[in-house]
Amino acid sequence: MTELPPLLRDQRKIDTDHLRLLAVFHFVIAGLAIVGIGFLVLHYSLMFSIMGNPEIWKDQKGGPPPAEFFAIFKWVYLFLGGLFVAGGVLNLLSGMFLRNRQNRLFSLIVAGMNCLQFPFGTVLGVFTLIVLMRDSVRESY
Repeated sequence: MTELPPLLRDQRKIDTDHLRLLAVFHFVIAGLAIVGIGFLVLHYSLMFSIMGNPEIWKDQKGGPPPAEFFAIFKWVYLFLGGLFVAGGVLNLLSGMFLRNRQNRLFSLIVAGMNCLQFPFGTVLGVFTLIVLMRDSVRESY
């Protein structure tokens, strides 16, 4: 039986495919940030409509929590919303930059920040770092 010759791999085509997939997944993570903002708004409205209802607290010994409790939570919600907006915008920009092969350093920084968003951001960040650190990809930018 004769052996087949090894298949030639075109690294440029592989890099193009990987960059296109990474761009799509950055767009997906940006979309998930929008979903996260929606969840945050829903959680805020439910929490304050239920916790602010005086009927719930009339049978409780301690009564309702102090107003400062709700004031602190408003700032927590604003902070988390800001993180979702920032993460979504950065991933959207990174996806566009990956698609156009521009601003490699920006995409590397966003990939590093994505590693903090467990589990999907971590996977995307690691794969983005692996692909963007290849010499063949570095040359194509």
